[in-house]
Amino acid sequence: MSSTFTSPAKGDSVEMIENVTFEELRIGQSAELSRTLAVADVQAFAAVSGDSNPAHLDPAYAMDTPMHGIVAHGMWSGALISAVFGTELPGLGTIYLEQNLRFRRPVRIGDTVTVRVTVRAKDEVKKHVEFDCFVVNQHGETVVTGMGRVLAPVRKLRRPRTHLPTIKLLEVPYAVAA
Repeated sequence: MSSTFTSPAKGDSVEMIENVTFEELRIGQSAELSRTLAVADVQAFAAVSGDSNPAHLDPAYAMDTPMHGIVAHGMWSGALISAVFGTELPGLGTIYLEQNLRFRRPVRIGDTVTVRVTVRAKDEVKKHVEFDCFVVNQHGETVVTGMGRVLAPVRKLRRPRTHLPTIKLLEVPYAVAA
């Protein structure tokens, strides 16, 4: 969960994030995040992961594959699931333990995907929580399904959301078209 507050001293607006503790989590509770895939996302993911598979980066090569064009790295969707766990549900203090994913459809440049995680089970002894994970595109088509397991926080935490740096790609190996 996130909120915004205004600092009385400076008048600056700061977005706050707050976790959901193990005790607060309920079966069926969910959170989601939407994101539109841009060329720069594919290139940045390739750069930080080291996955230079031309199916993600070279349009000429990608047209001659079963996907018939550039597609996102499958783990880009996995990373979005991780973002929901780490910042929304359960949020701060969450330890990501396990993930399985089934890739059902490709995600293409310009696709808007919505990641939804839903609590399906809680282990009271270990404080582990299992989540159903779904990623759907703008057409309502399921692109990824899976299950994630986390160690949920037991202590309530609230703090300003960390500002993400801007990534600037200095060298682009291929002219990726949308």
